[in-house]
Amino acid sequence: MLDFLDWLEKTSWAVGIRQSLWLYPILEIVHILGIVMLVGPAFMFDLRLLGFSKNIPLVSLAEHLLPWSRRSLLLIIPSGALLFITNANALGVDPTFWTKMSFIVIGAINVFVFHRFVFRSGSTNPDTYFSFQTKITACVSIAVWIATIACGRLLAY
Repeated sequence: MLDFLDWLEKTSWAVGIRQSLWLYPILEIVHILGIVMLVGPAFMFDLRLLGFSKNIPLVSLAEHLLPWSRRSLLLIIPSGALLFITNANALGVDPTFWTKMSFIVIGAINVFVFHRFVFRSGSTNPDTYFSFQTKITACVSIAVWIATIACGRLLAY
């Protein structure tokens, strides 16, 4: 594993990003914009699931907000991978990085469970979505994305 991390860090892409005055900061900005596009809509949707803004139809809100979260992955994944390779040796053995990755996996599982088993099981009547399982998935979502962001920021220290 350490040999692979060393190889990643020595690739021409990683070296080029590290040596560029602007490329690393631009990648960080793109990564943060992607995070905003993922977490902002997810939080708004989760708050609706918890009972806030009951005057907004849940299905309409989902159709409006959640595609933005999906699109954000087009920014987050490539920029995150490029940021990782620039410091692969340190990040690859950093417990905070792996904690962040674990939270992302938990968040993805939570999204899958919600959309596969909870959200699809109700009717289009928003009141039917406020089950215990719905509120649990919303709380897990909020907690996981806050923890993910916190771990990402802690990586800088």
